[in-house]
Amino acid sequence: MPAAVALSGLSPLVVEDVVDKGNQIVVWARTPDCPAVCPGCGAESARVHGYHWRTVADVPLDGRPVIVCVQVRRLVCPTAGCRNTFREQVVGVLERYQRRTTRLTCQVRSVVRELAGRAGARLLARLSIGLSRHTAVRVLLGIPLPRRPVPAVVSVDDFALLRRHRYATVVIDPVSHDRVDVLADRKSDTLAVWLADHPEVTTVVRDGSATYAEAVRRARPAATQVSDRWHLWHGLARAVETAVAAHGRCWAASGPKRHRMARETTTIERWHAVHNLLNQGVGLLDCARRLGLALNTVKRYSRAPEPDSLRRPPQYRPGLVDPYRDHLRARRAAEPGVPVTHLFAEIKDLGYTGGLNLLYRYLNEGRLTGDRVVVSARKLTGWIMSRPSDLSETRRSHLGELVAACPEMTRLTELVRDFATIMTDRRGADLDCWIKQAREAGLPQLEPFLRGLDQDHDAAVAGLTLPYSNGPCEGVNTKTKLLKRQMYGRAGFRLLRHRILLG
Repeated sequence: MPAAVALSGLSPLVVEDVVDKGNQIVVWARTPDCPAVCPGCGAESARVHGYHWRTVADVPLDGRPVIVCVQVRRLVCPTAGCRNTFREQVVGVLERYQRRTTRLTCQVRSVVRELAGRAGARLLARLSIGLSRHTAVRVLLGIPLPRRPVPAVVSVDDFALLRRHRYATVVIDPVSHDRVDVLADRKSDTLAVWLADHPEVTTVVRDGSATYAEAVRRARPAATQVSDRWHLWHGLARAVETAVAAHGRCWAASGPKRHRMARETTTIERWHAVHNLLNQGVGLLDCARRLGLALNTVKRYSRAPEPDSLRRPPQYRPGLVDPYRDHLRARRAAEPGVPVTHLFAEIKDLGYTGGLNLLYRYLNEGRLTGDRVVVSARKLTGWIMSRPSDLSETRRSHLGELVAACPEMTRLTELVRDFATIMTDRRGADLDCWIKQAREAGLPQLEPFLRGLDQDHDAAVAGLTLPYSNGPCEGVNTKTKLLKRQMYGRAGFRLLRHRILLG
């Protein structure tokens, strides 16, 4: 009974003997004495022409490989003109030209589908299944690809085959997230040919790529192009960061007061030195030589109308002194002239693990006196681009103080909030009104983003109206990176395409 259960996958055969040879198990079997169907004409025949043996591998048993020796009949075809003889096949156990049983092939395919060549061969060896890495790849490429109908809405995006040199294009269904196809490059002609071969496509979701936009216009001029919302939001974020940095003097002045650092003093001195030479008629190159500065640095100083415009608020990171800030402030309030060495000894007793120089720097930067440190332009941009509900009450209050210090910053924040409302509520019809308001706000840093919206207007409106996005494509690209790393980046396009489409 235990042997019958273990060999239940061989039930279509007649098992005559099972031999334990120590390092492997050999099963002797034969096909049943019933008529077989001719693969050519479909006629049944029970007339035996001869016998021969087939040796195939089966799933391991007790950690040892199993070899099945099957006596197969060669039968005479009864149909005239079809073929003289044919060799019978056992459905579900034996397949033509295979050296493995069907169930072992299914197990091997499951492993190589996830691990491909070398890794798959190593795992199969631990499972007592002998397979070379080349055979593993051949088995993988032999797995039939799923046949999926091409949907009316497709999403396209590129991914790197060899970064900065070769790229490919993945086409997926943005609704079901199924992989549809993988194209060999990201050229406009390649995508145009694919779209021409699939007239059922009516909507194409893409990023801001002009190449894909041109391909859709040439191959499917009536198709709707949808710009991805994430890329629109990301483009706005970059423009907002530029605007925030340009108005850094305004919002930084509303932050905590701090002492001027040595680096800022040097910057101001260099600005005066450069402008003194320029006022004397000295050229930029000569200024760079006299002051020992790079030419680009001199150009940057010359474009600044005043030295304060070169100052940028520092970005402070949480430090070792921060947990003892309240103690230091209380000691300074009670005894303003207390030496720093005394403070250092006190916080050392409280568990401070840093050095004396770190404490000196913390005090000299003014981080002890202010309630909040000055944020960077990138951090402030992140606050502006975030949902107000996602910010803490302290950060919302701090953001309000920084934005209120500059009318342009106030208007910029309002524009970001309005664009977020248009995007989340799918009100693409209001995009033209928003573009008009953004131009009237007098923020030149937003102009490149606005020009991009004008050039890709219809796709942007569709992206802010329809529910489709390129998010599923980005997910497939992330998984593709994992596949490339599994194969050490040496997989050819055919193998990589096969693994992507297998999902």
